[in-house]
Amino acid sequence: MSGLPMASNLYFDNHFQKPGVKLLPNEFYMTSEDMVLVTVLGSCVAACINDRTAGIGGMNHFMLPDDGSDASHAASDSMRYGAYAMEVLINELIKRGGRRERFEAKVFGGGAVLAGMTTINIGDRNSEFVRRYLALEKIRIVAEDLQGAHPRKVAFMPRSGQVMVKKLKTAHDPVVVEREQALVQRTPEERAERLAKARARVELFQSNAKPRAELFTTNANASASRRPRVELFTSRLKTVEEA
Repeated sequence: MSGLPMASNLYFDNHFQKPGVKLLPNEFYMTSEDMVLVTVLGSCVAACINDRTAGIGGMNHFMLPDDGSDASHAASDSMRYGAYAMEVLINELIKRGGRRERFEAKVFGGGAVLAGMTTINIGDRNSEFVRRYLALEKIRIVAEDLQGAHPRKVAFMPRSGQVMVKKLKTAHDPVVVEREQALVQRTPEERAERLAKARARVELFQSNAKPRAELFTTNANASASRRPRVELFTSRLKTVEEA
């Protein structure tokens, strides 16, 4: 198993009436069971990938390490960490019988949920990364809800691929606010330490990971601008319609 932790916060979801798991930042989970995977996103991104034929799917929740560099480009170490987080999920799905050519992805998050995040641009970088990574891997994005100014709660049913999303009011979710404020207030030394930890985690996976230096040098995927954005609902969870 890879160094990226598999989420362990298991519970019974009363809303969906099935077993569930709550994902925290830098975790992933994949299963063929009839269950729901739930996470709350600020500037982080979650990729929900499934193979409906095999009845298997999974979700990750990650953020590119903030290296303090100019928002117009991302450091190669940050890109390597993002690629590592994506490949952990993809490789584990393949090990459990998934087929890459059948994978479908739905991606969420990357919000600028605090005023200061607009300057740091972390959410935009995470969103651009996940779109380009999946385009290079030739994994089709069938639905997305990225960027904007709100946190999101995402619920994913891995066997069917169904996703439900809810836009949250930032003031009503202190956990998201606390996470985002910690990012804004991080000192250069703390950023360097976080990047070093991310680099070390990548090295654990280096034998299987593929170089991704080109992720932020290629042109943006042209189809991304034509892909319908997912509609958000504020009152309750609603199904995300496939594009």
